[in-house]
Order: sequence, then C-alpha cells, then structure tokens
Amino acid sequence: MIGLIVRRLFQLVLLLLGISFLVFMSMHIAPGDPATIIGGPTASQSDLEAIRADLGLNRPVLVQYFDYMMGVFQGNLGYSFQTNQSVTEAIITRFPNTLNLAIASMIVAVIIGVTAGIISAIKQNSWFDVSSTTFALGGISIPNFWLGTMLILFFSVELRWLPVGGLSEPFYTIEGFKHLILPAITLGTASAAMIARMSRSTMLEVVNADYIRTAKAKGVKHRNVIWIHALRNAMIPVITVIGMNFGGLLGGTIIVEQVFAINGVGRLLIDAIAARDFPMVQGTVLLVAGLFVFVNLIVDIVYAIIDPRISYD
Repeated sequence: MIGLIVRRLFQLVLLLLGISFLVFMSMHIAPGDPATIIGGPTASQSDLEAIRADLGLNRPVLVQYFDYMMGVFQGNLGYSFQTNQSVTEAIITRFPNTLNLAIASMIVAVIIGVTAGIISAIKQNSWFDVSSTTFALGGISIPNFWLGTMLILFFSVELRWLPVGGLSEPFYTIEGFKHLILPAITLGTASAAMIARMSRSTMLEVVNADYIRTAKAKGVKHRNVIWIHALRNAMIPVITVIGMNFGGLLGGTIIVEQVFAINGVGRLLIDAIAARDFPMVQGTVLLVAGLFVFVNLIVDIVYAIIDPRISYD
C-alpha cells in the first residue's frame, strides 16, 4: 500500500507538470491580451507596453513558464493580473464553497443512486425498476443549467421555500443548508443517475452468483444476503464511479456556481479566463487536477479495505 501511495504521488507531480505546461501555453496562444483588458479602451500603446513589462508578458513564453514553476515549487502561485491578490489567498477564500457544494452533491448522488440501484436489482422488471431506469436516463440527459433554472423557478420563485442563490453561511447552519439544497440536487442528479445504473448492473450480477444461492439455501436471512454478502462485492465498481464523479464534481461546479451565484473556485476560473488572468487560471486548474488524482488515490485505498483480496504490491 505504501508503494502505491508513493507511485501515485510521483505520478501526481508529473501530471501536474504536464497540465501546467498545457494550460500555460493554451492561455498564451488563445486570442486576447491581458494588458488590453487591464488598460481599458483608452490605454495608449506605451501604456500597454508598460503593463506588459510590469506583468512580465514581454519576455519569451518559455522563460515566463520557467519563472512561474519556480514560484510554484516555492509555494507561490503568483498574483492575479486583475486584483493583484495572491492566487493562493483567492483560492483558499473560495474553495470551501466549492468543496461544500461538491460534498453535498455527492451525498445526494450516493443516497439516491445506491438506494435506487439496489432496489431496482432486487425488484427487477418491477414498476420501481422501470421508473429508476427512466430517472437514470433523464438525469444523465438533462443539462445542469436547465435543471438549476427550473428548480429556482419552482422552489424559489413560485413556492418561495428556498433561496434563489448565493452561499455565504457554513453548510452546517440552517441558512447554509437551505442555500445548498437546490445546487446540490442540480449538480448531483447526473451523478446519481450514473451511480444508480452501475449499482443496478453490479447487483444483478452478484445476486445471481453461486455463493448467493448457497447462502439462501443455508437459510441466511434475505436481508443479510443482500446487505452483507451481495452489497460488499457489488460496491467495488460503484466506488470507482463515485470516486471519479466526486473528482469531476470538484471541477464541474462551474455552471452550477454561475446559475446559483455561488462564489466558488469554478466561478473564479470563469472570471479569470474571461480576463486572461493567467496566474489565476493556472492556479485553479492545478488545484482541480491535483484533487482529482488525490480522490482516485483514496478510491484505490478504499478498494483494499473493502476487498482484502486486492493487492497493489
């Protein structure tokens, strides 16, 4: 297990280096000039040259990348071109909102997806199974921005049960919980649909296995057969889907944060891309990429805990 962790951490460093290079070059190749955005329409050519010199944009791109990475290795992600705020400080300020939203969405997805998948497998071809399959297809197909807008119109505008948007209070407070409900449902619906389909598929394979029939023949209670024998073996593929979806949720909150006006990392990234704020884009992308790989490492560790037969040596 220690060897796995060391290998994954080494892979994480290489991956972040590759991602940082691609993002850095993509931002410099893309149309748009940060100096023009900062200087505004009234800035003269000399003003623009002064801004580029001040930001270091007049140097060769590879030199800029090397200097940036030297700062990253020293724990400095740079400063925003727009606000001159530390990128690290900006991310730390907004990341809790994104993390709370991703965790709440994952909780919604796991509860709905695993429950629906297990019941659908146990009651195969029943009305619940058909309804669950239809929900899964619809959940994957419905765009987040449309679902979020519809939820706002119904629960916030028409019924006035929940706030329209924003997230300024901690999630464990009443107000914070109310603000998280609609965004969590919006973001978690697609993940719940995928988890439900995977849970149903793996449970159907397991419940028809020989050892399950043997357990039933020995008189083991049906509840114990499902929750102890079948579920544990069926959960490994489901955990893969959960882990990958959670990593994706951390980087996929962009649209939901825009719809619900949540000041998270996704909204920070969109604003930074629009303003050609290179250090801010680079810092947020590195954060999301690093978290995605870290979550997958946690999934591999959970594999070994659930099924001791799995070995990474």
